[in-house]
Amino acid sequence: MLNKIEQWIDKTNLDYESQRASCTCFADDFDGFYPASFLENAYFVVVDNIPKPDFPGLREIGLGDFIDMKVDGITYKNTYYILPHVAKNPRLHFHELVHVAQWEILGAVNFIQRYIEEIQNYGYADAPLEKMAYGLDAHFTNNGEKINVPAHVSEKI
Repeated sequence: MLNKIEQWIDKTNLDYESQRASCTCFADDFDGFYPASFLENAYFVVVDNIPKPDFPGLREIGLGDFIDMKVDGITYKNTYYILPHVAKNPRLHFHELVHVAQWEILGAVNFIQRYIEEIQNYGYADAPLEKMAYGLDAHFTNNGEKINVPAHVSEKI
C-alpha cells in the first residue's frame, strides 16, 4: 500500500511538473526561517482541485474522512498543491513548507506511514505532524523569533 501511494504521488508530481512554481519567491518573506537552499528545492502548484489518492484500501483502513476532507493545501514530497483563494496566503505556504521539511527528513515511505498512523490514532487535528506544522505557522504569523525551520523539524521529529 505504501509503495502504491508513493507511486501515485510521483505520478501526480510529474503530471504537474510544468505548472509548479519555485518557493524561492518566498526568500524575503521567510528569511531566517527557511534557508535559500531549502526553498530552491521546494515547489507549489495552484490547482482548482486538491489531488488526493483515493484507493479502496485507504478507505478500508479508515482514511475516508481524510480523503473526503476539504483542504486548502496538501504536500507530496517537495511539492505542495494549493487552491487559488489561498495562493497569496503566506501562512499557508509556510505551513506546507513545514511538511516539505518533514517529507525530506523522514523520507517518503516513512512519512506516508507515520502520517497515516497519526491520522488513524489521533485524527487530523491532533496528528503530531500536523500539530507541528500548525504550531510553526502560528509562530511565524505571530512574528515569533526566527528559527531555521528545517533544522527545528529535524530536531523535533
